[in-house]
Amino acid sequence: MEHNNRLDLARQSLLGLSIGDAFGETFFGPGEVILNRIQEKVLQEGEWLFTDDTVMGIGVYNILSKTGHIDQDLLAKEFADNYLLDDYRGYGGTAHAILKAIAAGEHWSEVSRAAFDGMGSMGNGAPMRSGPIGAYFYDDIDNVIEQARLAAAITHAHNEAIAGAIAVALAACFCVNGKLKGAFSASQFFDFVVMLTPESDIKYKVKKAAMLPANYDIRTIVSVLGNGTRLTAQDTVPFALWCAANHLSDFSAAIWTAVSGLGDRDTIAAIVGSIVALSAPDDTIPQQWCRQTEKFDSSPFMK
Repeated sequence: MEHNNRLDLARQSLLGLSIGDAFGETFFGPGEVILNRIQEKVLQEGEWLFTDDTVMGIGVYNILSKTGHIDQDLLAKEFADNYLLDDYRGYGGTAHAILKAIAAGEHWSEVSRAAFDGMGSMGNGAPMRSGPIGAYFYDDIDNVIEQARLAAAITHAHNEAIAGAIAVALAACFCVNGKLKGAFSASQFFDFVVMLTPESDIKYKVKKAAMLPANYDIRTIVSVLGNGTRLTAQDTVPFALWCAANHLSDFSAAIWTAVSGLGDRDTIAAIVGSIVALSAPDDTIPQQWCRQTEKFDSSPFMK
């Protein structure tokens, strides 16, 4: 497939990511108020601003657009430059430290490996930006895995974060192929992701997610899989994949389910959006949501 066609798929994933991210960010607040809003499906008025989730997704898209692959040095600079443009987008403490260090001239590989006393970060920041990679390389599974690994390692050297990034990229890859073939199911989705995700706690928990029925109470699902409260890949990716797998044909339902788990709802909805935007019909992405979400293509981060 031509580079521009691949970019269109990556852009569709980025669109879903940005909508999920901005939508999820509007559902933080007093618990009872938020639960009532979710139950009644009450949207926040005005523009929905996206967070660092989308900013870093834009960085991935920009490098794919320029080079057709993940050039780690270029992507590290892209992340740092976009951070300097606006560092008030919800970056976590570790991300602040890593991106400041890269911007100051330290090499990304040293900074990434040094995090958490040399263990590297296992945070959910690597998975949240991986959907566009799976979309772009959808017809080359080995490249999906390798490019997701390369993109993750710039800021997240821990194996769990890398496995989470690979799992999300594989999910996006599955959705592109499933839509092209006109056939996909939750069980096929999980089989594909589990088979190809590296051995890890992520893989074990995604296997668990595959066994949890779509009609289970969301609180039960969260108690088993987590909801991103710990901000780790292991606590985020399995629930996000469960939400996506059970709503592959309905973007809005997938996003509502994602935020109903509470927790790190902007990042979970961003991951879910980056996946399901590739499988669901366009008419399941509400136009009102598109209108209210900050436009990434006119943002200063888009190069």
